[in-house]
Amino acid sequence: RNTMHTAVARTSRALCTSAKPPTAIVMLNMGGPATLDKVEPFLTNLFQDGEIIPLGPFQERLGAFISSRRSKKIREQYAAIGGGSPIGHWTAVQGEGMCKRLDDLSPETAPHKAYTAFRYTDPDTEAALTQMKEDGVKRAVAFSQFPQFSCTTTGSSMNQLWRESKRLGLGDAFEWSVLDRWPQHPGFIKAVEENVRSGLEQFPPDVRDQVCILFSAHSLPMKVVARGDQYAWEVAATVRSVMSAMDFSNRYMLAWQSKVGFLPWLSPSTSDTIKGFGSQGHKYVLTVPIAFTSDHIETLFEIDIEYAEEAEEAGIEIFRRAPSLNGSELFQEALADIVHGHLKSNEVCTPQYRLNCQGCTNPTCRHIMNPIKTYQRHMDQAKGVQTACTVDALP
Repeated sequence: RNTMHTAVARTSRALCTSAKPPTAIVMLNMGGPATLDKVEPFLTNLFQDGEIIPLGPFQERLGAFISSRRSKKIREQYAAIGGGSPIGHWTAVQGEGMCKRLDDLSPETAPHKAYTAFRYTDPDTEAALTQMKEDGVKRAVAFSQFPQFSCTTTGSSMNQLWRESKRLGLGDAFEWSVLDRWPQHPGFIKAVEENVRSGLEQFPPDVRDQVCILFSAHSLPMKVVARGDQYAWEVAATVRSVMSAMDFSNRYMLAWQSKVGFLPWLSPSTSDTIKGFGSQGHKYVLTVPIAFTSDHIETLFEIDIEYAEEAEEAGIEIFRRAPSLNGSELFQEALADIVHGHLKSNEVCTPQYRLNCQGCTNPTCRHIMNPIKTYQRHMDQAKGVQTACTVDALP
């Protein structure tokens, strides 16, 4: 956390030397509790969000009940990994490295400043927007830190950004564009490839070609997939790109982790896959977190502790995890390149962002408030109506 504070202080000092307001790069993510005392509030915010875990008309009450029931267990898990999530620290490190490179790549839009906007914990969206206003920001990029788009993650974060802008009276304070997905960006793929190769080095040289690479991504309820969410296909595209960069040197599989509840989710689960590999006689498995941009509870506890124990019980002799992107220099270069390309293009979003899921039931989805140029959702264009682009018209 000291590193995060140092990064923020260094950025603030740099801004003080410039009369020009910064271009804001708002780094959107779910976040994670930095201390044990923040675990239950984090879970409450998570389970009360109907956009990620829909619980029907009693969302708020049920969300509070579920979070209170789960908080003791989850608190113990965070205690086992050091007492809190490191995602805030790594987001600050990645943001500082990205902006340092951006200032060199794009002097015409410099200085650049990263603002962390977590969905369920501090620093939250309100804190980011308020600081942006204090800094005199006019131009802002909403940069999803989920490489692959899902309505439950990037979509929910974008919707919260617009709702908070409206609530805080900042609907026209900033001109926005959005970076909604980047599953196959060459720099991102290169950074992941580097970590996979580093992971393989944890195995003896004479067995490395026998290692099965198990890519693991956070799962998603099948009812969300059936609605048209494209997350699963974009994750698969990332996996394919990484293995292609490695000339398909090893056998590989994609599995899904972190299921919550009893409804059907994406499968196979990472747990079942590990057990299945063991029953088939596989001895060497390398897990690769493919939809996370830094370490947090899903990597440090779920993979490193729970799945490692399951692998041992299944008879797998060597079970390892590839490093997360965390402080990767290649990844910071990739982030800067992604934003630089976006700013240079003057595009408001990717073409895919305009397309709602065919079964979309959320009228807020795929909006952009006060966009840098004309923006229209595909379904509005098809109907011949204008997409709401002001907070007053936000559904």
